[in-house]
Amino acid sequence: MNENNNEEQELDMNHLIKIRRDKLEELQSNGKNPFDITKYNRTHTAGEVKNNYAELEGKDVQVAGRIIAKRIMGKASFCTIQDCDEKIQSYVSINDLGEESYKEFKTYDIGDIIGISGFVFKTRTEEISVHAKEVVLLSKSLRPLPEKFHGLKDSDLRYRQRYVDLIVNPEVKETFILRSKIIKEIRKFMDEKGFMEVETPTLTTVSTGDAARPFITHHNTLDLQMYLRIAPELNLKRLIVGGFDKVYEIGKNFRNEGMDIKHNPEFTNMELYSAYSDYNDMMNITEQLISTVANNVLGTTKITYQGQEIDLTPSWKRITMLDAIKEVTGIDFNTIKTDEEAQKLAKEKGVEFDDIKNTRGHIINEFFETFVEETLTQPTFIMDYPVEVSPLTKRKKNNPSLVERFELFIGGREYGNAYSELNDPIDQYERFLKQVEAKAKGDEEAGEMDEDFINALEIGLPPTGGLGIGLDRLIMLLTDSASIRDILFFPTMKPLSDRQ
Repeated sequence: MNENNNEEQELDMNHLIKIRRDKLEELQSNGKNPFDITKYNRTHTAGEVKNNYAELEGKDVQVAGRIIAKRIMGKASFCTIQDCDEKIQSYVSINDLGEESYKEFKTYDIGDIIGISGFVFKTRTEEISVHAKEVVLLSKSLRPLPEKFHGLKDSDLRYRQRYVDLIVNPEVKETFILRSKIIKEIRKFMDEKGFMEVETPTLTTVSTGDAARPFITHHNTLDLQMYLRIAPELNLKRLIVGGFDKVYEIGKNFRNEGMDIKHNPEFTNMELYSAYSDYNDMMNITEQLISTVANNVLGTTKITYQGQEIDLTPSWKRITMLDAIKEVTGIDFNTIKTDEEAQKLAKEKGVEFDDIKNTRGHIINEFFETFVEETLTQPTFIMDYPVEVSPLTKRKKNNPSLVERFELFIGGREYGNAYSELNDPIDQYERFLKQVEAKAKGDEEAGEMDEDFINALEIGLPPTGGLGIGLDRLIMLLTDSASIRDILFFPTMKPLSDRQ
């Protein structure tokens, strides 16, 4: 039954497309090819007309946009166009356009893009409109909008054809406008804090900077294997070595990993580094940044995400990973000293580990992810991670098995990762060696040796605090979006075999 319906819909669509192509051919044969038009002198957007009605009433304007509604009533008609920021109605009559132009106007389809010249007025129902003196077809839509403009609801099709989604679902456009505002406010905040925005390479010769599986490519001229970066961290720290005290970068990272509602293979991240700072300073700047952006964009720091009420007002909870595990499970890892003890406990509690990630530190991290992470609804900084899962982080003075690192959790998800950066080149070299050993044993996420970064540390990196924030997840939070695909214009999708 469904197959029959799909075939009927395809036949209907092909018929509608043929009608539109026939209309185009007729226009072209009459010397009126809309695709020959290169420019239209629009004087106002629909929003500007509506917002400035008192000044524009009775005055001529030129507006342009996509037809989203038409009412043909004999010798007079109404149509509504939609542009970048609003919709506006136009009154179109045979008396104003003339018989030939009005007849042509009546053939225009929903989805066509037109320009309208005329004066601004209000209808009897008080709707601000444009009384058309001239209507020009600027682009012919050869493919009908879905469901006769009643909405595009199939999520897979929405993501594949975002251009249609933006036309027929106005709330989607609002989400992306918010995205732009959020990123703009982040830049404003960083600039006001004295950070300089920089750009570092997306193509790298060494896969390092985080634990992740990279995308591999090949540079033909150099005959060199290269990677899409998994993080800009090491290059940004090179800039701190070079004398820039405060730098940040907003850009794309790439990780060749699974996809779900929280993960896309390419994603937007911000990393910042501040000389003479530590991870406590990074906690302060994180809560200031997110609360300020929320307040400036949304007008509040108290939000609702997928039904959960979340208060972003500083100050946020700060707790060590070991204390958080103890708080939730009652297990005190301070009493568990060896890898063997940790492995035994993991087996008793059903916490998985493998032959590579089987140390006490790895198992502590697994306990946290298994039992604690999902309980962290309100903003919480989880501090002091095991050194085994933090290869670029400075050790704690009073406990060298832990490092000065935190991650930020909100609504059971991680939003930020920060360190007191490791600036000891000898310690860093030894940790890189352990990463190389793990990679040789089959850990595809382990980083590689970066000899030049060791060289930079030997030149001298000052005490430095570093922070990375996943901007896509933050935008999901502030726009109440359930999936990362809802806040990416063009999320990664498996291609369809046939053109849709």
